[in-house]
Amino acid sequence: MAKDSTFDVVSKVDKQEVANALNQAQKEIAQRYDFKGTGAEIDFSGEKLLIKANSEERAKAVEDVFGSKLVKRGISLKSFDSGEPYASGKEFRIEGTIKEGIDQATAKKITKQIRDEGPKSVKATIQGDELRVTSKSRDDLQEVIAMLKGFEDADLQFVNMR
Repeated sequence: MAKDSTFDVVSKVDKQEVANALNQAQKEIAQRYDFKGTGAEIDFSGEKLLIKANSEERAKAVEDVFGSKLVKRGISLKSFDSGEPYASGKEFRIEGTIKEGIDQATAKKITKQIRDEGPKSVKATIQGDELRVTSKSRDDLQEVIAMLKGFEDADLQFVNMR
């Protein structure tokens, strides 16, 4: 009897790389001439990221600086979820989070895509915040990985190929 091959689909972010990107963004914001006197800053407290500036455009510019630092550090922008700028007193703020794990709605979309477009021998099961994909054929699993590389809702990694 042939043994099934499996792999896991996860969405993880290296916290140290996020911290490094944040530190680089803070340094650049402190040094850039166009941010002088605008009260522009970026802070990270556990799960929430808070961007502050004296205008909506400056807050978006700070967000762009942080996004570029994330990309340079190899972290996909799909992992950074930011809200809309809102006024808070005399300053504008943007709240954001770094997404980790695959939420239920996204997991259901992925399993539906595998069922609809993938090979018939492949089965996907949701296990908490990750997915396990199983098949008898390794070639079918490789085909599923190639198909999921273009998935747009989350930054996916493929681990534990057996």
